[in-house]
Amino acid sequence: MTNAVSDATWRPTATTRALRQRASALRATREFFFSRQVLEVETPAMIHAPVSDVNLGSVRVQMSGTEDPLFLHTSPEYAMKRLLAAGSGDIFQICHVYRGAESGRQHNPEFTMLEWYRLGFSLEQLMREVADLTNQLLGTRLAVEFVSYRDAVRRHAGFDPLDADSGELQRAAQSLGLDAAHAAQAGRDELLDLIVGAQVGPALGAATLTFLHRYPASQAALARLDPDDPRVALRFELYHRGLELANGYHELTSGAEQRMRFAVDQQSRKKRGLPTFELDAHLLAALDAGLPDCAGVALGFDRVLMLAMNAASIDEVIAFPTERA
Repeated sequence: MTNAVSDATWRPTATTRALRQRASALRATREFFFSRQVLEVETPAMIHAPVSDVNLGSVRVQMSGTEDPLFLHTSPEYAMKRLLAAGSGDIFQICHVYRGAESGRQHNPEFTMLEWYRLGFSLEQLMREVADLTNQLLGTRLAVEFVSYRDAVRRHAGFDPLDADSGELQRAAQSLGLDAAHAAQAGRDELLDLIVGAQVGPALGAATLTFLHRYPASQAALARLDPDDPRVALRFELYHRGLELANGYHELTSGAEQRMRFAVDQQSRKKRGLPTFELDAHLLAALDAGLPDCAGVALGFDRVLMLAMNAASIDEVIAFPTERA
């Protein structure tokens, strides 16, 4: 027996017009990749090993009759890299992903991600392709701007993120509202994330598609380091009107290096009191077998639709947010 719904929460939060525009954008996305001979793939949403990234919260699934939990993926990245290692060639996927503790005007715990990988692409080639698709989905011909992470932080926060000491980062974070005790306990990357999220990112892409690229090496995640400057990683994020839309890498192919980075993640999670889990052995085995040279990117499809429709909230571009699911 179900509880009666006495108000209008049974209704979708998106209008029929918005749902039609969403369907048109999905069709245009598929046509974009089909015209470039990129294969559409599907991978499981339920996985055995969640990501180790300290900034992501995984959603646990407990299946009846089993002791070990499963998790809903935060991205199809690991499974798609297994396909790449198995010889799939260029691939893309449009899927729902799930992230715990993310909710708000620009966030829903369940959202649509577009992820794709291009063999032999440089970071610059991938950024250009991301710009082509984004302009098409927005119905615009926006200029494309490339700004290094270092230059953007210098310009909008007033310090050099590669050379600043802990005291300078703490003072910058405190000026944005972080209390002194938390600032003193926070790590370097935690402080930089706060500063970029609150001060730098919102200032980017007012009238352009702005690619923030070459992040500090400590934030490389699954990207390779820049051979010309190993202090930075071949990683980018796309911003428009202050909103982060995409995150891309020239992908790391070394299983040994990825193991070391995952170990650092695990230590950071323990330090922050976050749970740790077994690493994805399938991904590491795929890297050991040989991931081809490639660049990949994840794009927040709902956020692009928000900008295309001039929506004030993500609820306006999805049928049922989690509160109405």
